[in-house]
Amino acid sequence: MLEMMNRRRFIDRAGRLLLGAAAATVPGAAAAVSIRTGKVTQATERLESGARDMTLFLCGDVMTGRGIDQVLPHPGDPALHEGYATSALDYVALAERANGPIPRPAEFAYVWGDALAEWARIAPDLRIVNLETAVTTRDDWQRGKGIHYRMHPANVPCLTAAGIDCCVLANNHVLDWGYAGLAETLETLRRAKLQPAGAGRDRAEAAAPAVLTTAKGRVLVFSFGAESSGIPPDWAAAAGLPGVNLLPDFSPATLRQVAAQVKAVKRPADVVVASIHWGANWGYAVPAAHQGFAHGLIDLCGVDVVHGHSSHHPLGIEVYRGRPILYGCGDFLNDYEGIAGYEAYRGDLSLMYFLTIDAASGTLLRLRMIPMQTRRFRLHRASAEDTRWLREVLDREGRHLGSRVEAGPGGSLALRW
Repeated sequence: MLEMMNRRRFIDRAGRLLLGAAAATVPGAAAAVSIRTGKVTQATERLESGARDMTLFLCGDVMTGRGIDQVLPHPGDPALHEGYATSALDYVALAERANGPIPRPAEFAYVWGDALAEWARIAPDLRIVNLETAVTTRDDWQRGKGIHYRMHPANVPCLTAAGIDCCVLANNHVLDWGYAGLAETLETLRRAKLQPAGAGRDRAEAAAPAVLTTAKGRVLVFSFGAESSGIPPDWAAAAGLPGVNLLPDFSPATLRQVAAQVKAVKRPADVVVASIHWGANWGYAVPAAHQGFAHGLIDLCGVDVVHGHSSHHPLGIEVYRGRPILYGCGDFLNDYEGIAGYEAYRGDLSLMYFLTIDAASGTLLRLRMIPMQTRRFRLHRASAEDTRWLREVLDREGRHLGSRVEAGPGGSLALRW
């Protein structure tokens, strides 16, 4: 704030000289600025600060384990401990039966498909995903848990091929293969220069944010999980005990704890992301507790972006006090092709979320979404018909949250609030 004030004083003192130079050298600059009693208009300030607008890529669950792991260059042991599947290859067979043959071994970048071109075109400053799999060869599977995800560590180039910067881990699959599996996951990600958040060797490490530095400023990513997403309560990290950063509840006391954690790390002009794995897999209703907690994160904790996930399909979006709340981003990549049930929710469709934030104030400037569809374990641009369906659903679910979703250029979707 002090830096901004000093800069404004400098501009005021320089006055007409600076503005005249801008009008002479920048096309259209004269239309963007004006002088009123020596003050620079808001349009000029936005022109100046445009270089600090930061674009973040966010998405929902990235599940590169199980079936997807089997088609990558280094598949792990396919043995599963599920009631309805004994091998991860069963999920490959289901997908191929539904949509055709999948190359094996597929290149590391194969699964990202058309998403690669969108990342290259939009060029976000950072890419943040919820990585919902252990990355391990360990076999200490968690008994009493119906589904177990793991990806072989040698397949981690699948993640680096997507240019991912941060993997949030406070979810209900990162400990599927025990404490040793978690330790190997953390070490593998760090060796690959993928910053983890939300899980660690003890409570302090699990609660610590990923600190991501860009030319436009820092982004702090705090990762939290809730039992409502299926995280076993005994997975909570504690003093001297590995685990995930599990929220005890959505109470004011928990908000005060989060506020203290953010305050201890946040600097002026840092952008703070709270990434939360919460809620059921299916259904569009946003629980009142989630909305109240998200508002509290913004009001009391200095959070600028609430990044929710766990739902297998996208949920409605709210912009509260200029800050975006993505209550549920839906799965981004999974091995669910060919599995019957819940077809009405179109779990095969997903979204790439591109949020442009004013790095100086933390407020949302725009939110663009690119609809995708998974076929043959690969992301494809969604058809015009599927894009229209997604727009209608998001628009319907966002109305009571104060947002609208409109068609954007090139088959994209744009949030209005």
